[in-house]
Amino acid sequence: MFIKHPENPIYGGPETGTLFDVYVWPQPDGPLRMDFSWRTNDTAAVAFSEDGVHWTPPRSTLFPDPSSGWEDLINRNCVLKIGDTWRMWYTGQARGHSFIGLAESDDGLTFRRVGAEPVLFPERPWEGASVMNPCVLYENGVYRMWYSAGETYEPNVLAYAVSNDGVHWRKSPINPIFVNAPGNEYERERIGGCQILPHRELGYLLFYIGYRDIHTACICCAYSENGVTQFHRCKSNPLITPTAGEWDADSCYKPSALYDAERDEWRIWYNGRAGGMEYIGMATKQGDFTRADFE
Repeated sequence: MFIKHPENPIYGGPETGTLFDVYVWPQPDGPLRMDFSWRTNDTAAVAFSEDGVHWTPPRSTLFPDPSSGWEDLINRNCVLKIGDTWRMWYTGQARGHSFIGLAESDDGLTFRRVGAEPVLFPERPWEGASVMNPCVLYENGVYRMWYSAGETYEPNVLAYAVSNDGVHWRKSPINPIFVNAPGNEYERERIGGCQILPHRELGYLLFYIGYRDIHTACICCAYSENGVTQFHRCKSNPLITPTAGEWDADSCYKPSALYDAERDEWRIWYNGRAGGMEYIGMATKQGDFTRADFE
């Protein structure tokens, strides 16, 4: 269904080191923005592109703060512009645990932390040692967050929380809202980091990582009318899988998707891994999703 771009990996190489967990979104009056994790210096970073293929050099936007006790590493973030302010929800990691923090910016390039403590932390048994990979939508004055939880190396489930201010969150009482289906080969081990998008016909499309085993991942899709309950998996899952002998030979991780209505085309950006290195690739699909595409 999805065809990998012939120039893959489109972003990253030995000169940048590992780049992973992208979040791509169109700015209202500018180029595409890609927020991602830069393992070389353990920061959140950003790049910009006019065509989604050729990107500006990486620029760090938020650095670790070991003095905090929970931010030895910074990664797995998403950024929204609310009014004149950019808001970043990000993952801070330390001592084998992961937490979600909040930072803000006036220019979208240099971020300052909002408070010294995480805005979300693991507290339920199913959350294990980590909450991470925040994906936030701002709808009708309410912040809605989908996040991963479980183990730190790779999370296990997806969960949901809401907030009136982006700082104080109420976790859904029915969490976790999405878990792996062991009968599906492509996600028999667990599921992980996601992006969710409103869809004119289906309600919400959820793009997520499916793990065949802890070291082998692919990209999958499901839809839910309200984004929280009754998810229906795509019949074509997995949408993107590793290609033997290539830059993504071992795993395809963390999708970020956009639909181009003028071209009637879906684009998914993702980080692929071969051995110990990870770079960013893209794949495309002509035509929109319909209910007929799902179980």
